[in-house]
Amino acid sequence: MQTSTREVDDVIILDLGGRLTLGEGNATLQNAIRDLALKGTRKILLNLADINYIDSSGIGGLVSSYTTIRNRGGELKLVNLSKRAHDLLHIAKLHTLFDIKDDEDAAVKSFR
Repeated sequence: MQTSTREVDDVIILDLGGRLTLGEGNATLQNAIRDLALKGTRKILLNLADINYIDSSGIGGLVSSYTTIRNRGGELKLVNLSKRAHDLLHIAKLHTLFDIKDDEDAAVKSFR
């Protein structure tokens, strides 16, 4: 899995690409979130537009990321989820945990 970060207004957008699965993909996400949390980042938007596969371990990684940021007083939101990611969140009844947006501009504005 690949990650890159960019900033829009005061929101850090973490662009994810590849497979968010057990192993390297999940570890890559956790390392990126940990690094952002240690830097004091409080507003994080995970852009999943380029995630081509996600499994239940990947969903677990999203929950862990959410918890890490929330425990530090921050917010983590999701944007551009695939149908599969939406379905997995609904099946696990986690869709109410995350603030999920379909549009990046709307997601950035929702942090204000």
